[in-house]
Amino acid sequence: MADETPADEAKPAQRPLIMRYAARSDVGRIRAKNDDSAYVGRHLAVVADGMGGHAGGDVASAATVLDMLHLDHGDYDGDAVTVLADEIQTANSLLSELVHINPKLAGMGTTVTSLLLAEGKLHIAHIGDSRAYRLRDGVFEQVSVDHTFVQRLIDEGRLRPEEAETHPHKNVLMRVLGDVDASPELDVDTMDVKPGERWLLCSDGLNYVAGHVVERTVRETKDLRECVETLVNLTLEAGSPDNVTVVMVEIVEETPDDVSTAAVDVVPPAPVMEAATADSAVETAAAAAAEGEAPRPAEPAAGKPDAAEQSTSTDPHLGEHLSAEVLRQELSSRPHELVGAAATAAASGSIPTIAGRTVARRAATVLTHKADTPATDDAEEILEPAKPRRWVTWSIAASVLLVLTVGLWLGYAWTQTRYYIGEFDSRVAIYNGVSQRLGPIQLSTLEAVTEIRMDSLPQFSQQRVRQTVPARDLYDAQRIVKNLEGTGTIAPADECLTASPTASAAPTAPATATPPAPSPDTSNPAAAPTPSPSASPTALCGVGQ
Repeated sequence: MADETPADEAKPAQRPLIMRYAARSDVGRIRAKNDDSAYVGRHLAVVADGMGGHAGGDVASAATVLDMLHLDHGDYDGDAVTVLADEIQTANSLLSELVHINPKLAGMGTTVTSLLLAEGKLHIAHIGDSRAYRLRDGVFEQVSVDHTFVQRLIDEGRLRPEEAETHPHKNVLMRVLGDVDASPELDVDTMDVKPGERWLLCSDGLNYVAGHVVERTVRETKDLRECVETLVNLTLEAGSPDNVTVVMVEIVEETPDDVSTAAVDVVPPAPVMEAATADSAVETAAAAAAEGEAPRPAEPAAGKPDAAEQSTSTDPHLGEHLSAEVLRQELSSRPHELVGAAATAAASGSIPTIAGRTVARRAATVLTHKADTPATDDAEEILEPAKPRRWVTWSIAASVLLVLTVGLWLGYAWTQTRYYIGEFDSRVAIYNGVSQRLGPIQLSTLEAVTEIRMDSLPQFSQQRVRQTVPARDLYDAQRIVKNLEGTGTIAPADECLTASPTASAAPTAPATATPPAPSPDTSNPAAAPTPSPSASPTALCGVGQ
């Protein structure tokens, strides 16, 4: 036992794992702008390849990467993979909001391949055709699976891998972030990790370099920066018809020097080679094609402006933009590299975002799309007029609500002054109110139930009662009930008597006009009226006429 104690004490404690890294992104030989974006730090690495036309690709990739960079830390309490997947889904909803703000960006999308190193595990989330390779224990392999049409054909045995590079639909994506699917399916995994292993994340622009050349470069080039530069240069030498972005990561144990490094300066982005103005980007934007990426401009725009006048093709009118100073404060809190469209957006201050998503956005006090527009006083002056407009809006809304409430109450109060005759439990009843409903609210209540059975009334009267008979007030309703009880109709008896003689006098007039001379009995006043007129009204009331 005494011999085991020193051995236990001599065993070194395992130090936390972090990433060493290098990154580079290039617009390539043909494209007018860079639609790729990438971020890499000590715990997070993300590569995004945007697509969707001249104005959409850089917006999609930059918005996604900038929305995820706050994940670059290692404290997740065992829930890192869920947080990573949820953040990518949140970025997907952000793209939908950007399209809602500017419909010209409809169809834009981006791939995402990301690594999150937390609590001794490596968490992977992937969608699209950007790739993740791992070199571990001498084995170099592709870990991610391309979400492309040709890869599906390969998986189904309908296409050989060597035929994929020449297939006409090799760039058609089956899964991607964008404004099409509200909850896209991600490939998510958690893997064991150990010091010394290397990871390569890249956009599909690197596919123009042969696979065995990529593997040899990763194996033989020990310096990460040199490895990244070599891979990008090989792509450019191959003609590079697409943007290319390469991120190299090596897993190492944290050292005291790493702990003491609290912050670094933001790595400046590479010069934008063929940037187009925001206005021209919006004017020439087109939705993505039904299959694969939308065509991009084959040649740069003529007449490049001076560096001071250049701007990115990211639309500066998308949402509320953060100043570059605020974003720099977020980025300078940790070592990192930011490249591609995301770096260009950060440098210019034109951030494609919706306020309130990350710590940087919540901390922002100046919302602007130009880095040289500070001055809190100016911002307050700009925001000041919004307050009275908000109060006016609330006042109008409250007034409309009050008018509606008073109108509804007055309408209901009026209904309670009305009465009608209806049926209740096979008997004639008096109701207070009107026979209609207002949604679930019945606008009448039962006032009284009479002894008059429905089956004792003539058929016509039964129908009238079931259809309800309106009354002016309670007295009028009681009068109608009395008529039903006495005559079986809703009309009073005296109305029948006054109406019937007029009706019976008409047919008797021609009968008395037939004789050429008056009858001798006409001198007798008692004999003038005939018995038929008095019998006729009784019969008519009895049948409910």
